[in-house]
Amino acid sequence: MAPSSEISWRWRGHVVLKRDVFSTVERGTFRTPQGDVDAVLRRIDEVPWWSWPLARHLFNRERKALARIAALDIGPPLLYAGRRELVRGWIDGVALHLARPYGDRNYFHSAKAALHKLHRAGVCHNDLAKEQNWLRGADGRAYLTDFQLAIYFRRRSRLFRIAAYEDLRHLLKHKRRYLQERLTPSEQRTLARKSWFTRAWMATGKKVYRWITRGLFRFTDREGGGPRLVQDAPLIQARLRQHPAVRDACVVAFPDRRSGTGLYAFVETDAVLPERELRIFLSADRKVAAPEHVQVIDALPRDAAGEVRTEILQLIAMNQVDLVDGLLASDSERALVANIIAGRRNLRDRFAF
Repeated sequence: MAPSSEISWRWRGHVVLKRDVFSTVERGTFRTPQGDVDAVLRRIDEVPWWSWPLARHLFNRERKALARIAALDIGPPLLYAGRRELVRGWIDGVALHLARPYGDRNYFHSAKAALHKLHRAGVCHNDLAKEQNWLRGADGRAYLTDFQLAIYFRRRSRLFRIAAYEDLRHLLKHKRRYLQERLTPSEQRTLARKSWFTRAWMATGKKVYRWITRGLFRFTDREGGGPRLVQDAPLIQARLRQHPAVRDACVVAFPDRRSGTGLYAFVETDAVLPERELRIFLSADRKVAAPEHVQVIDALPRDAAGEVRTEILQLIAMNQVDLVDGLLASDSERALVANIIAGRRNLRDRFAF
């Protein structure tokens, strides 16, 4: 279904980033008085009738939050808000789980500043435990996204203070992972002390929430990849590793125009191994659903500990190759990654989760 007539002449969709029972999220361009800009459309016109009330509630939360922070430059600008469609600007950057800002003091300084601005505007995000809701912009700054669970408080009530505290605690959990040596004593105390509301939620409501989302709705989103990354990717990866000429393999997800989420397999081998041979090998196991793209490479990029740098491979799979260089640490790594980029298969879509 096309967008409503109000914006159909202004919106040009390119790829579906996500579709569930609460909304459809698309990436494309939106016409403004200043010209066409990269944007994201959230629409609830196609949700099932039984999820409509909650979908509408989440939609309104995001619309209100984006309107409140419009001038703060800490999240996507709100470009259009109708009854069933919302268009927000695109932030040039990558999610925290891809950026992996180890040792980046400036990033976490800007993240804390962004959170202070958000709370001064009376808004609490309420979903900052997810790394994909924190972005590292091309300018190195922290930005927030996905405000469906955000709440605007007209006054600084006790509930506001609890929600703001939990926003901060979740930011500090990310800082502990990437910049632990810079945690202050006060921040360490915050990390160690959950609010009473969170303790009660984890003991009761969270179990119900997981049953509904993972059991009833079958949400299995892992780092923005959805069920295919969780269910299909491990099977593909394991099967590829069984091939006698394959040393290792890594499967990552990317937004796909046709299926919503595509899978991209990077296969490490010394042999001259045609892609067709690998696809035949995969198809021999009926449990394995073939990935959209298979690329044979000399070596997978790895960190000092020997772990595959999946964040680099995912950016290549998403064709966001202009963001890769900032993640590379040496000339040898740049040469290795340059060869992978030169042979990449996904030359059509250039969009991120």
